[in-house]
Amino acid sequence: MLDTKVRELINTQINKEFYSAYLYLDFSNYYNDLGLDCFAHWYDIQAQEERDHAMLMRQYLHNNGEHVSFDAVAKPDATYASAKDPLTLGLKHEQYVTSLINTIYAAADAIHDYRTMQCFDWFVKEQGEEEKNAEDLIKKFDLYGSDPKGLYALNQELLARVYTAPSLVL
Repeated sequence: MLDTKVRELINTQINKEFYSAYLYLDFSNYYNDLGLDCFAHWYDIQAQEERDHAMLMRQYLHNNGEHVSFDAVAKPDATYASAKDPLTLGLKHEQYVTSLINTIYAAADAIHDYRTMQCFDWFVKEQGEEEKNAEDLIKKFDLYGSDPKGLYALNQELLARVYTAPSLVL
């Protein structure tokens, strides 16, 4: 049995991960509407990653004999004035998710729940990668996004992203 606070934080995080998937699908829809299909592809993969994060956390709770409950997933309500807006919002969102993961980790650490800490070591590392990817994409957009040929090349570069499901042992 997990500590009540840790279980509740993980249950809440599952919902946050599903929201992240919705948010990234919203970004994908926006880029599709702009004709930036490879930006859309990049965020489709990002959404799949977030869904898998939720499922991994769900499995962790199940593996520890815990009940999983789902809340309604909020509809993303962001509006975008430029093609850069989703990128900037994506970075801010990843920083927010990092703070949530850190809260779970700190709660587990406070009660010496080493099993949860070991599981969430992977998520801590993953969040570092998520933030770096978002920062790198913004940097590239800042360099090339105002030039149509540069934006086209960046769009094509994003098509190379492939999805690899995480192989985390819970």
